[in-house]
Amino acid sequence: MLDLLGRVADPRARRGQRHPLAGVLAAGMAATLAGVRSFAAMAQWAADTEPDLLARLGLRRCPSEATFRRAVTMVDPDELDRLLGGWFHTSTTLVNGRRVIAIDGKSVRGARTQDAAAPHLVAAFDQGSGTVLGQIAVAAKSNEIPAAQDLLAILEKTQMLAGAVITLDALHTQTETAQAITAAGADYVLTVKANQKSLYLDCKRLPWKHIPAHSGVETGHGRRVHRAIKITTAPAWIQFPAATQIAKVRRTVTRPHPKKPGRTKKTIEIVYVITSADHLAAPAETLAAWVQGHWGIENRLHWVRDVTFDEDRSQIRTGNAPRTMATLRSAALSLHRLTGATNIAAALRHHARHPAKIIHLLTSHVPTRHTLT
Repeated sequence: MLDLLGRVADPRARRGQRHPLAGVLAAGMAATLAGVRSFAAMAQWAADTEPDLLARLGLRRCPSEATFRRAVTMVDPDELDRLLGGWFHTSTTLVNGRRVIAIDGKSVRGARTQDAAAPHLVAAFDQGSGTVLGQIAVAAKSNEIPAAQDLLAILEKTQMLAGAVITLDALHTQTETAQAITAAGADYVLTVKANQKSLYLDCKRLPWKHIPAHSGVETGHGRRVHRAIKITTAPAWIQFPAATQIAKVRRTVTRPHPKKPGRTKKTIEIVYVITSADHLAAPAETLAAWVQGHWGIENRLHWVRDVTFDEDRSQIRTGNAPRTMATLRSAALSLHRLTGATNIAAALRHHARHPAKIIHLLTSHVPTRHTLT
């Protein structure tokens, strides 16, 4: 990781530099691995760390808060995301021979100013390993759709798409997005809702009552979840690029009633899914796992950044800093997952007490812990 950060272009003026950019970024990432959330806390973490450990990051002295702020604000986030995404791509393995990537967006709400909306970032999340493979910012006065297509183009250039499966929510059920995915040698799994009214009605009127369902039940957290999926071959009159299968997914959640003790409340959600993966590549169990796994980007990435790293209350707003800090948080949770952590909050607390372990993470090869076949 330290070698990788050394490839990031240094935008600072050469005159007066006291710290190498790679060392400052590495120290910032190290502090983030310990749960630090601000530039001041980064400087405090560095000041509390033994000089010999900082030396392993290429730092001869402790960077100040201003140094961290300047580096994080000025660095090119596109380059940093590309380098980190490529590194995590090569450090994880495939799931049943394929990489399954969920793409979705999230706003950094705390970075909103009077003159500008909060930065909105679209990320690519590896379902199998729980790592982040790429991220891109939505352009001003635009939306997630073109940003997701730009992110797909970046993933294709870095050879992440060939043979992969891309899952997206209903917003991205667009002809252009589907064509870009299949042209890159990947398969798509897209949710169909009323925003694509014609396609939604076509899916809804298929003869579902004559199609057998594959179902399963999960219990936990005081609730019972019953999932059922029905799959049929996409008929020729469904005009969507490379579509081969359509699924109807029904999710029934039973939980204690919030206002009536001793009684339960049941909620039912039905969605349709369209995919370019055929019945051999995506039988019912596999397709259901891809659909369910897509929401991992919400509870394993966005929720962790919001709650564990308190991202939405961060007051960092200047320049590239909000996006770069989001990248450092994503990289930190990705590194923790690669080393086997399942509870990111616990991993942050543990590493906060053991800075030597953090330095080892950044200066040695991280073993792949996700050999999923």
